[in-house]
Amino acid sequence: QFEYVESGGGLVQPGGSLRLSCVASGFSLDEYAIGWFRQAPGKEREGVLCISSSGDITIYQDSVKGRFTISRDNAKNTVYLQMNSLKPEDTAVYYCAAQYDYCSGYVTSDYNNWGQGTQVTVSS
Repeated sequence: QFEYVESGGGLVQPGGSLRLSCVASGFSLDEYAIGWFRQAPGKEREGVLCISSSGDITIYQDSVKGRFTISRDNAKNTVYLQMNSLKPEDTAVYYCAAQYDYCSGYVTSDYNNWGQGTQVTVSS
Protein backbone atom coordinates (compact mmCIF):
# COMPACT_ATOMS: atom_id res chain seq x y z
CA GLN A 1 0.00 0.00 0.00
CA PHE A 2 1.52 3.27 -1.12
CA GLU A 3 1.27 6.04 1.44
CA TYR A 4 2.89 9.44 1.59
CA VAL A 5 3.05 12.27 4.08
CA GLU A 6 4.01 15.59 2.59
CA SER A 7 5.15 18.43 4.82
CA GLY A 8 7.14 21.65 4.85
CA GLY A 9 4.70 23.93 3.08
CA GLY A 10 3.68 27.34 4.30
CA LEU A 11 3.42 31.01 3.51
CA VAL A 12 6.55 32.59 2.07
CA GLN A 13 7.36 35.90 0.42
CA PRO A 14 8.40 36.06 -3.22
CA GLY A 15 12.07 35.19 -3.52
CA GLY A 16 11.96 33.00 -0.44
CA SER A 17 12.69 29.30 -0.02
CA LEU A 18 10.99 26.20 1.30
CA ARG A 19 12.00 22.58 1.57
CA LEU A 20 9.22 20.05 1.23
CA SER A 21 9.50 16.51 2.53
CA CYS A 22 7.74 13.40 1.35
CA VAL A 23 7.88 10.49 3.78
CA ALA A 24 6.88 7.32 1.99
CA SER A 25 5.69 4.04 3.47
CA GLY A 26 4.16 0.75 2.45
CA PHE A 27 6.69 -0.03 -0.27
CA SER A 28 10.41 -0.20 -0.86
CA LEU A 29 11.32 3.36 -1.67
CA ASP A 30 14.69 2.39 -3.15
CA GLU A 31 12.90 0.58 -6.00
CA TYR A 32 10.71 3.49 -7.00
CA ALA A 33 10.90 6.86 -8.65
CA ILE A 34 9.19 9.70 -6.83
CA GLY A 35 7.53 12.59 -8.57
CA TRP A 36 6.54 15.91 -7.10
CA PHE A 37 3.33 17.40 -8.49
CA ARG A 38 1.37 20.54 -7.73
CA GLN A 39 -2.18 21.67 -8.16
CA ALA A 40 -3.27 25.29 -8.08
CA PRO A 41 -6.92 26.24 -7.51
CA GLY A 42 -8.99 25.58 -10.60
CA LYS A 43 -6.14 23.92 -12.46
CA GLU A 44 -5.08 20.40 -13.30
CA ARG A 45 -2.43 18.63 -11.25
CA GLU A 46 0.90 19.05 -13.00
CA GLY A 47 4.25 17.34 -12.69
CA VAL A 48 7.12 19.40 -11.36
CA LEU A 49 10.17 17.18 -10.87
CA CYS A 50 10.87 13.48 -10.60
CA ILE A 51 13.79 11.46 -9.25
CA SER A 52 14.34 7.89 -10.37
CA SER A 53 15.32 5.00 -8.13
CA SER A 54 18.93 5.52 -9.22
CA GLY A 55 18.86 9.27 -8.64
CA ASP A 56 18.34 10.56 -12.17
CA ILE A 57 16.32 13.75 -12.21
CA THR A 58 13.66 14.70 -14.71
CA ILE A 59 12.21 18.21 -14.85
CA TYR A 60 8.61 18.42 -15.96
CA GLN A 61 8.15 22.17 -15.57
CA ASP A 62 10.58 24.48 -17.36
CA SER A 63 9.53 27.27 -15.02
CA VAL A 64 11.30 25.61 -12.07
CA LYS A 65 14.66 25.06 -13.77
CA GLY A 66 17.45 26.57 -11.72
CA ARG A 67 15.10 27.17 -8.78
CA PHE A 68 13.85 23.76 -7.60
CA THR A 69 15.86 20.64 -6.86
CA ILE A 70 14.84 17.15 -5.82
CA SER A 71 16.78 14.67 -3.70
CA ARG A 72 16.18 11.43 -1.85
CA ASP A 73 17.33 9.72 1.31
CA ASN A 74 16.26 6.11 1.09
CA ALA A 75 17.48 5.37 4.59
CA LYS A 76 14.91 7.87 5.87
CA ASN A 77 12.24 6.87 3.34
CA THR A 78 12.14 10.51 2.37
CA VAL A 79 12.27 12.56 -0.81
CA TYR A 80 12.83 16.31 -0.68
CA LEU A 81 11.86 19.19 -2.89
CA GLN A 82 14.04 22.25 -2.33
CA MET A 83 12.35 25.34 -3.69
CA ASN A 84 14.28 28.58 -4.03
CA SER A 85 13.45 31.97 -5.57
CA LEU A 86 9.77 31.24 -5.12
CA LYS A 87 7.24 33.13 -7.21
CA PRO A 88 3.51 33.74 -6.70
CA GLU A 89 2.80 31.36 -9.58
CA ASP A 90 4.35 28.55 -7.53
CA THR A 91 1.39 28.76 -5.16
CA ALA A 92 -0.29 25.36 -5.08
CA VAL A 93 -0.82 22.21 -3.08
CA TYR A 94 2.23 20.02 -3.60
CA TYR A 95 2.00 16.24 -3.74
CA CYS A 96 4.42 13.36 -4.10
CA ALA A 97 3.77 9.93 -5.57
CA ALA A 98 5.71 6.86 -6.67
CA GLN A 99 6.12 4.90 -9.85
CA TYR A 100 8.32 1.89 -10.35
CA ASP A 101 12.01 2.46 -11.06
CA TYR A 102 12.19 5.41 -13.43
CA CYS A 103 10.35 8.61 -14.26
CA SER A 104 8.20 7.79 -17.27
CA GLY A 105 6.33 11.09 -17.40
CA TYR A 106 3.85 13.28 -15.62
CA VAL A 107 0.63 11.43 -16.34
CA THR A 108 -0.92 11.24 -12.89
CA SER A 109 -2.60 7.88 -13.49
CA ASP A 110 0.87 6.33 -13.90
CA TYR A 111 1.62 7.02 -10.24
CA ASN A 112 0.60 4.93 -7.26
CA ASN A 113 -1.84 6.64 -4.93
CA TRP A 114 -1.58 10.17 -3.55
CA GLY A 115 -1.14 11.82 -0.18
CA GLN A 116 -2.91 14.83 1.29
CA GLY A 117 -0.37 17.28 -0.03
CA THR A 118 1.13 20.36 1.55
CA GLN A 119 0.04 23.90 0.80
CA VAL A 120 2.62 26.36 -0.53
CA THR A 121 1.56 29.99 -0.73
CA VAL A 122 3.89 32.62 -2.16
CA SER A 123 2.65 36.09 -1.41
CA SER A 124 3.83 39.40 -0.06
